[in-house]
Amino acid sequence: MNLFLWRHAEAEDGQPDLSRALTEHGRGQAAQVGPWIRRRVEGSADIVASPARRARQTADGIGLPYRIEERLAPGALANDIAVALELLVPSPGDGSLVAVGHQPWIGELVSLLVTGRSAAFSVRKAQVWWLRSRSNSALWTVRAVVDAETF
Repeated sequence: MNLFLWRHAEAEDGQPDLSRALTEHGRGQAAQVGPWIRRRVEGSADIVASPARRARQTADGIGLPYRIEERLAPGALANDIAVALELLVPSPGDGSLVAVGHQPWIGELVSLLVTGRSAAFSVRKAQVWWLRSRSNSALWTVRAVVDAETF
């Protein structure tokens, strides 16, 4: 299974937090990274996004249907997300899951899945971590880390 963890692109400051929109620069970041993800998802991808406006606008950059997952909201805990998305027991196969969300849970989730321990991994805005499940292990392998600056 392929897992793409994508931090939302650059967003405006302000309140309420869930209503913050992408900046013009952030919309450009989503437009650059989204097609990269779309070219790599295998078969039918399950795409989920945080309910935050900035995460939904980032997910729009992929150009495929997605669903809102309330458990991906800002402030979520990496372990809770791993359980909710059934990531602790990787499933074999070629399916793809794309989750669009926030720091710090994305970095902590990457750490948990790759090392077995949750730690504070740095994830830049609009950055995506592409992980692949190992068929004989509970741990995941990092395939790529890219962001809008890569292109």
